[in-house]
Amino acid sequence: MSVEIDKNGDIWTIINDRSDARNAVDTDHAKALVSAFDAFENGPAKVAVFWGRGGNFCAGWDLKLAASLSNDIKREAYFDELAFPIGHGPTERGPLGPSRMELSKPVIGAVEGAAVAGGMELALWCDIRVMAETAYLGVYCRRWGITLMDGGAVRLPRLVGQGKALEIAMTGRKVEAEECYRIGLAEKVVPHGEARAAAESMAAEIARFPQEAVRADRRTIIETRGMSVRDAMKLEWSNGLEAIRREGTAGAGRFRDGAGRHGDFDKI
Repeated sequence: MSVEIDKNGDIWTIINDRSDARNAVDTDHAKALVSAFDAFENGPAKVAVFWGRGGNFCAGWDLKLAASLSNDIKREAYFDELAFPIGHGPTERGPLGPSRMELSKPVIGAVEGAAVAGGMELALWCDIRVMAETAYLGVYCRRWGITLMDGGAVRLPRLVGQGKALEIAMTGRKVEAEECYRIGLAEKVVPHGEARAAAESMAAEIARFPQEAVRADRRTIIETRGMSVRDAMKLEWSNGLEAIRREGTAGAGRFRDGAGRHGDFDKI
């Protein structure tokens, strides 16, 4: 299996397992990743962790596959399958798999080793990135004339700003974990070999809260980017109101009855 799902109650860890190719993604592997995240989205789990087996997160698009597309007909057929049809929604799958999926539940990337080229794009697709101190990102495909086509050129400037995104993308340089943390490409840096455990611990922290509110606030943060403050606040109200109706008043009742006093997050 190139993709495995380790199901541990509310937390599912989706394992990128093509370590003989540094977890590079070919067509079948991309489809398997989409299937795994679709199962997560429609299943009972609350939070997913995305991790690569064998010491690397993902080395990007399988360049052996890319090289096989030198034939014009084969190349155009490959890209036609992945195109955004005019007048329709986008195809569910990007070249690297789940990069076009818009999930309602959070995904935490657990990054060890290389997350480069398309692998960097998959890491940026995650809501949060936990990186080992020896891990790194980079647009390594710059060397081969291969563009960012899994959201990297869109998500990178939203995280670090236009100038820094241009510098990282156009030079293709290695961006190590400490710098990723400093510029906003990683939310946590942990010792080598501990990214998965740290990400799963964070996932468990998120999963124990009332999920309607978690998902409403997540949705608002994502959907309001680029909106005016007024329009964004209208959406925030709309997203939050149903969650408060279903969960918030009950939670306030638990506080009234003595739970969670003085900022206590343990007894909620």
